[in-house]
Parts: sequence; C-alpha cells; structure tokens
Amino acid sequence: MSEALARPAEAGGSAPPRSNGVVAVLALAGIVVSLMQTLVIPIVPELPGYLHASASNAAWAVTATLLAAAVATPVMGRLGDMVGKRLMLLTSLVLLVSGSVVCALSDSLVPMIVGRTLQGLAAAVVPLGISIMRDELPPERLAGSTALMSASLGVGGALGLPSAAFIADHFDWHVLFWTSAALGVVAFALVLTLIPESKVRTGGHFDIVGSLGLSAALVSLLLAISKGADWGWTDPVTMTLFAAAVVVLLVWGWWELRTAQPLVDLRTTVRRQVLFTNLASIAFGFSMFAMSLVLPQLLQLPTQTGYGLGRSMLTVGLVMAPQGLVMMATAPLSAMITKTRGPKITLMIGAVIVACGYGLNIVLMSQVWHLVLVSCVIGAGVGFAYGAMPALIMGAVPASETAAANSLNTLMRSIGTSVASAVAGVILAQMTISLGGHSLPSENAFKVVMAIGAGAAVLAFLLASFLPGQRADAAQAPEAVGQAGAVEAAEAKA
Repeated sequence: MSEALARPAEAGGSAPPRSNGVVAVLALAGIVVSLMQTLVIPIVPELPGYLHASASNAAWAVTATLLAAAVATPVMGRLGDMVGKRLMLLTSLVLLVSGSVVCALSDSLVPMIVGRTLQGLAAAVVPLGISIMRDELPPERLAGSTALMSASLGVGGALGLPSAAFIADHFDWHVLFWTSAALGVVAFALVLTLIPESKVRTGGHFDIVGSLGLSAALVSLLLAISKGADWGWTDPVTMTLFAAAVVVLLVWGWWELRTAQPLVDLRTTVRRQVLFTNLASIAFGFSMFAMSLVLPQLLQLPTQTGYGLGRSMLTVGLVMAPQGLVMMATAPLSAMITKTRGPKITLMIGAVIVACGYGLNIVLMSQVWHLVLVSCVIGAGVGFAYGAMPALIMGAVPASETAAANSLNTLMRSIGTSVASAVAGVILAQMTISLGGHSLPSENAFKVVMAIGAGAAVLAFLLASFLPGQRADAAQAPEAVGQAGAVEAAEAKA
C-alpha cells in the first residue's frame, strides 16, 4: 500500500501540467453537477403548468433529485474505492446526461421525475473527484486542489442561477436541460481523456444489504423532512417515516458492524476527527442553505411589504453569482491556512465568518448591495469550511476508504440542507403578513431564519473545536493521511 500511495505523488511531481489538467477537469465536472441542481430553480413556480400536474405533484421533480442524491452518494463512493473512482465518475456523468435528455424530452410529470432522479444519481461527482485528487496529485498540490473542488459546488450553483434565469426568460424551458446534457457530455469527454484510473482500490464484495438498508433509511428520513410541512408533522405518514428511519438505521448499524466488508466502516466514522467533521458538516450544510432560502425571497417579494425589493429572478441570480466567485477566490487562502495551521483552524475560521455574515444580514437587508455583501461574506466562510472538510476526512482514513469517507461527508452536508429547508419553511409559513389577500413571510421571519443560520455556524465552530490538533503537513501529504486514524485506533486498542 505504501508504494501505491507514493506513486501518485511521484507521478504528479514529475508532470505538473498533467496535475493542472486533472484539477481543472475535476473542478469542471463538479461545477457541471452543481449547475444541474440549480438549473431547475427558475422554473419551479411554472412546473405545474408545464407538466400538467398539481403543485404538490410537480414538487416531486425536486424531491426526487434530493432522494436519489442521498442514495447514490455513499453507494458510488464505496464502489469507487472498490472498482475504480474514475469509472464511477464516468458512470455518474452518464447518468447526468441521460437524466438531462429525459427531462429535455418530457412534457409530463412521470418522465420529468425519472429524469430528475437520474440527474440526482450523479451527486457523487464531487467526493469522487476529491478522492481522485488524493490518489493522483503531489502532496503540495492536494490541499489547494481539494479546496477548489469543494468550492465547485458553490461556484456552479451561483453561476447557474443567473444563467438559468436568462435561459428561462428567453427560450423554451426544455433548453435548460439540453444545456445540462451538453455540459455533461463535455465533462465526460474530458474525464475520459485526461483523468487516469487510480490503482488504489479495496476490491472485495459490495455490501448489498448495507446499501439497501442505508438507502431505505435515508429515503424515509429525507422524505419525512422534505414533505413534513405539506403532509403535517404529526401526520401518521410523516411519523411512520421518521420511525422507520430510526429503526432501519439501528438495524443497518448492527449489520455494518458485523459484516466483513461494510458499505460504511462505522469504526472509522466514530473516530473523533471523522465524527466531529461530519457533525460540523451537517451544521454547515444547514447554515449555507438557510441563506439560499432567505435572500431570493427578500429580493423577489413586492416592495409594498416594506422590506421586499421587488426584483426579478435574473436579478436574484446576479446577486448570488459573486458568492460562487468568492468561494473560488478563497480556496487558495483556505489551502494556505490548512497547510500552515491545519484544517481544524481553517474550519473554525470559516464558521466564524459565516456567523458574522448572518449577523450582518439581520441589520443589512434593505438594499440590493446589502444582500450582495452578505452573500459574499457567507460565501467566503463556506469556501474556508468546505476546503477544510476533505482535508480533515482524508487525514483520518486510509487511502482505500477515501471515496466512501468523502461521500459520507457530502451526505452529511445534504442532510443539513434538507433540515434547513424544512425548518426555514415552517418559520416562513408561520410568521406571515397579509398583503392583497395573500399571506407572505414577515420581516421578522427572515430575521429568525438568519439568526438560526448564525446559530448553526456557531454550533459548527463548537464542534470543530473538539477536533484533534493536526500537523500542518498531515492535510497535504498522502503518506501522512490516515496516521491520525492509526493513532486513534492504537489508543482505542490500548
């Protein structure tokens, strides 16, 4: 295994241009996947008319992607470790293109749900890309490159919103999905041409029982969270789904601890560094998504409310776009702090910046430039945090488990965003004002959501403070990756 770990560093060190190509292609793939998730946002209000369906049924076009992503992310990560990360990356991009084409050809609900499900199955591209970087890049490039790869999620999302709004305003809505398909084909061709397949693999047998159990638990949990507001939080269906998620997770955990080759190595996930990084990821996922729910509504609400700015969806996209650029710009700074002080400090700095951004938003929300400023501040904090998380995860797991561990961390962020959506939805629906016979979220409702977002960032800071101290070079040297986990394991045995 030591030879396998040394090989990528030597190869990367002797061919910097090749390393640059690997980073650029993988970052592009991450941006394409995040664009896919954003492209549908401008047409959500019109989907019922486009698909000849009720609003509640049309919402499944969004819910299906969420559920599929939750299921696919840990499964693709584990398969990547077993049979090849590049192969699973290509498979994910094929699913993205296929789903985009199905959506582009659809005019009714069922094909749209099928297409959006296929698109959601491509969600593992970013953790797979980070894992490929660990295998292929020289040690000194790893921290900066993984920070950039993590930032690609925000970059694609921020740039995709104004682009999607422009396309939706000037072209047929199907063009959105043809655009997604075309970008997916470009990413596939570049990965196929420029990304090598790693020789670092675990082999063995795939844990089918574990994957089915985790999938059932995640679908039950996220379905209850995403639909609870519509069905009612005390509705028997909602309560049954929550109960099923708990029971299935307990049984799944029992199975994973007893099978020889588990889908998720729970003994690794309870190591302090992995556990607290994943818990902080949930809090960060919550905090980041709270902003995505608040700012667009503030911009679009009518000025008659006294706090709405009455702007178009295109303006919303333009306001949010700088956030993605800031995330990309902070990636090198995040990497520098990670190299010199360790990823724990980088994560804590990111949490403080995000909390400050929400605090700023509570007092600055009456002008467009206020929201641009807030978006950029929070984007900078998220850029720091998302750059540190992969370094923390890779610093505690062996190379053979990199993709699975990164995928689980990505899943934790997704759970955080789902919870944020549910919590913010309840607050904005309960704290309202009446305008022209319509019920709209009140100004205080937005401030409460911002305060909760700040609180989630503070919680992430506190969780990060429990992370073990780490040598600066541990985050960037593949040979050192896993040493922290080995030390913890030795301590546990002692």
